[in-house]
Amino acid sequence: MTHRSFRFLRAVFGCVLTFAAVLAAPAHADTLDTIQKNSVVRIGVFMDYPPFGSIGPDMKPQGYDIDMGEYLARALKVKAEFVPITGENRMAYLATHKADLLLSVGQTPEREKVIDFSKPYAPYYLAVFGPKSLAVKSTADLAGKSVAVARGTLEDLSVTKAAPAGADIKRFEDPNGAISAFLTGQAQLLVVGNDVGATIIAKNPPVQPEQKFQLFSSPDHVGLNKQEPRLLKKVDAAIAQAKKDGTLNTLSTKWLKALYPADL
Repeated sequence: MTHRSFRFLRAVFGCVLTFAAVLAAPAHADTLDTIQKNSVVRIGVFMDYPPFGSIGPDMKPQGYDIDMGEYLARALKVKAEFVPITGENRMAYLATHKADLLLSVGQTPEREKVIDFSKPYAPYYLAVFGPKSLAVKSTADLAGKSVAVARGTLEDLSVTKAAPAGADIKRFEDPNGAISAFLTGQAQLLVVGNDVGATIIAKNPPVQPEQKFQLFSSPDHVGLNKQEPRLLKKVDAAIAQAKKDGTLNTLSTKWLKALYPADL
């Protein structure tokens, strides 16, 4: 199971706890007013989720979400304060105003009952990766190819459903096993999230991996509390501007090693 898949399962329990937190949370002022008054926007980010968020060699936060958080803060004309979060506590942090915004939130019907979502700002998807020397452009090209995947994960389910007859799906006990099999030539292709794929590509292994095509998409959104229409409008406007001025494409190319999807 990938880091993201594991966090998604943990977050299901976290959403249940959040309902109680929302009910218990005290009345509060408009969040945008509070942000502007304090000249700070508190942004909840994962610090153990490269390339979206991690601690760099200089002990400072780095990643797609860090750069995006700084961009949002500039759009709001305030400073960014990054709040480390986990899959279990992030919804409660938002509900109790320990964070004003959350990054790297996938939109689901369950979460829509608890929080609101901005427009997407980052692509997240499962993809097939393989060496540049291997011509693979679609699921049809998986026929006759060996594909490494972690057993029982969303990656496994997605490629099993999409693969044509004749595809050799090699299942391993965990993502590291699947990655190792791909890098050592035990499998020709690999199915992982684009975050993991970008990390592999950045290490420049001898197989020269590249992304071949997408299997399943669940883009990232900014999450914020309900009944904050002014803040949501500001965040959406900033994301639209970031897409227009090329910032999202720059971030995607820098951190995810792929162009920002034109249809996102």
